[in-house]
Amino acid sequence: MARKVSATETNPARIGQIALGLLWLADGALQFQPYMFGRTFVTGVILPASHGQPAIIGGPIVWIANLIEPHVALFNAGAATLEVLIGVGLLYRPTVKVSLLVSFAWAIGIWFAGEGLGMIFTGTASPLTGAPGAALLYLLAGLICWPREGGVEATRRDAAARWCWSAIWLGAAVLWLLPANDATASTHDAIATAPSGAGWLSETLTFVARAVAGRGTAIALALSAVSMSIGLSALYRWHARFFLGLAIAVSAGYWIVGQGIGGVFTGQATDPGTGPLMIIIASMLVAQECDRELTARERFVPRRARTKTARSKTA
Repeated sequence: MARKVSATETNPARIGQIALGLLWLADGALQFQPYMFGRTFVTGVILPASHGQPAIIGGPIVWIANLIEPHVALFNAGAATLEVLIGVGLLYRPTVKVSLLVSFAWAIGIWFAGEGLGMIFTGTASPLTGAPGAALLYLLAGLICWPREGGVEATRRDAAARWCWSAIWLGAAVLWLLPANDATASTHDAIATAPSGAGWLSETLTFVARAVAGRGTAIALALSAVSMSIGLSALYRWHARFFLGLAIAVSAGYWIVGQGIGGVFTGQATDPGTGPLMIIIASMLVAQECDRELTARERFVPRRARTKTARSKTA
């Protein structure tokens, strides 16, 4: 017997859309900070994304930075307004699809020009500090939160989202083994230089940095193994909910000690960081797994129960 969903039943996709909309609103609010309206937005946010890049990536980023610099205030006002509109559009159900499509295009632009493709081609990208980049995660979150209409297309979209999630974690496993991340002092240095802007956070970062000093190689190997386990679990649906919960815990840890909660207390953050996005994505995947397991249980009703139902109908 097919499961009937009532109109009042909670819709995980809708919850995801609301959460994603709130994040876009937060992005817009951060983009309206005074720091973003000056030349420092170009020199401190966009140009650093070109450092260490291959010429085919770094060159266009520098060109974009030079194009924006004379009109930085106007550009930033437009960017901030667009992000707020995306957020509002996701909160208002009739405009969800349009808002998601606009967010996909904008996120791709940010991932290239603002994040340098997550710095993955520089050899210095680290999952601890936010690789592969928040903008890329906005794409995956939008894919998972796309309004569900059932059928084969929804099943294929869910499978694609699971494969992308797996690729992110398997990629993280590789990034942890890069020379820039598995040196003895790598983890300490990344945490010690994470943005703060708040006294309690600075104290936390200092404490954790001291605790991991000299253990960079061991930590990199361990987190590479954890990342690989999460990625393979998503790929083969092996203890999926446990490893999705583990992914949430690991992502939250990265967000706090590696990214300084996205640097939101510094007045210079362009987004809240990857942590909230990873948590939204993992939570949505958990909802998918629960729905799949429930559907499977309802599909295979015990023979005795079916026989009893049939007899009662013929009586």
